[in-house]
Amino acid sequence: MDALLLSRIQFAANISFHILFPTITIALGWLLLWFRLRFNRTGDQAYMDAYFFWVKVFALSFAMGVVSGITMSFQFGTNWPGFMERVGNIAGPLLAYEVLTAFFLEAVFLGIMLFGSRRVSARVHTLATFLVAFGTTMSAFWIVVLNSWMHTPQGFEMREGVAHATDWMAIIFNPSMPYRVTHVLLASGLTVAFLVAGLSALRWLVGDRARGTMMALRTGLTLGAILIPLQILAGDMHGLNTLEHQPQKVAAMEANWETGPRVPLILFAIPDEEARENRYEIGVPGGASLILKHHLDGVVPGLDDFVAEDGTVLHPPVAPLFFAFRIMVGVGFAMLFVAWAGSWMIWRRGDINRPLAYVLVPMVLSGWVATLAGWYTTEIGRQPWLVSGVLKTGDAVAALPPSSVGITLAAYLLVYAALILAYLSVIIALALKASKTPHEAPPGINDPGVEPDPAMAVATGRG
Repeated sequence: MDALLLSRIQFAANISFHILFPTITIALGWLLLWFRLRFNRTGDQAYMDAYFFWVKVFALSFAMGVVSGITMSFQFGTNWPGFMERVGNIAGPLLAYEVLTAFFLEAVFLGIMLFGSRRVSARVHTLATFLVAFGTTMSAFWIVVLNSWMHTPQGFEMREGVAHATDWMAIIFNPSMPYRVTHVLLASGLTVAFLVAGLSALRWLVGDRARGTMMALRTGLTLGAILIPLQILAGDMHGLNTLEHQPQKVAAMEANWETGPRVPLILFAIPDEEARENRYEIGVPGGASLILKHHLDGVVPGLDDFVAEDGTVLHPPVAPLFFAFRIMVGVGFAMLFVAWAGSWMIWRRGDINRPLAYVLVPMVLSGWVATLAGWYTTEIGRQPWLVSGVLKTGDAVAALPPSSVGITLAAYLLVYAALILAYLSVIIALALKASKTPHEAPPGINDPGVEPDPAMAVATGRG
């Protein structure tokens, strides 16, 4: 393999590892705020038990995200210097906005959120939790703004091969930004919903029926049941926006080789790019036209529109895009079925059964799988461009020996595999340990027999 392909794989490995953790912290921060507010309002210890368990998962995820993010940023200089040389005037300020408006909040208030429950008032602790949740969301916002601009760039001009901003509002509010931000935030919510439901189901399986565990289980299932339909709607709108601005991506996602009406929705096939056809195709007649154009006779662009007269292919690789998209959709519908079935069961019966619990435990990873598949879909679909119509991927890569890139890639993969295993082992161990502990809240947070913190006593009406 050449240095370009190895560098692409290396960056994909880095960003795949990194994205796992912000996907958790974005929504988990808001869920922690919900637990904190409910405890302030009701004084119900179950909410604080849930808070003190899940804040540990948040802290671990946050630390992993920061470390992997720093490592990933190094690659802009080592492997992709052409990116900052050509579009650094736009990418640099957007990354700086993230640090100034988001990371600052997280750095200042995270300590209060993690360690201040007995050292500050309930209001200050709640405010710190809110600001950390807001900071993680703003951090994601600025990163997705940059990524969406790379897909649908506007608000700039090229001078001597370098992009210069002419309209920052147009850059920030580029055509695909609202859809991508919405899709990412909902993906985070679903990832956390199934993480909470799955780990709570694990605690349930080992005999933990504490109110905090059951409340977290119910919260995770309910959140998943609500967010899945919203994500399907957001995905449909995002797809229509992509069809407008990146039709070659949609054509590859659907493995649609010829432009025309009544295009089938292909459920399974093996795309053959050399023969430019699908093998073993199973599809729904007219399904793609109905989804993308909202009527059966809708004309959907095909891959034949993106081949130059000299035979040069102008569209992304078909097979990886085709399968990544179907993995994302398939996992999404599995999440829909499990969340709705689980919500119906727990709200009707007040409990779940063992078969559902055994399904929920491996579904802890479902949000990660769907997120990664969706990320691969959007990023592979932009090829051969790094910034659509502005900078090709091959023009941004550093002239490195393939051997050196291969060695660092192998090192990254080994370290990341070890860290993922360690992370999963720790959160599983935390769940099993918590199942043997009646309360997660430390002394001083309304534990029986312990004099509560004065501020907490006032907040819960016990002072």
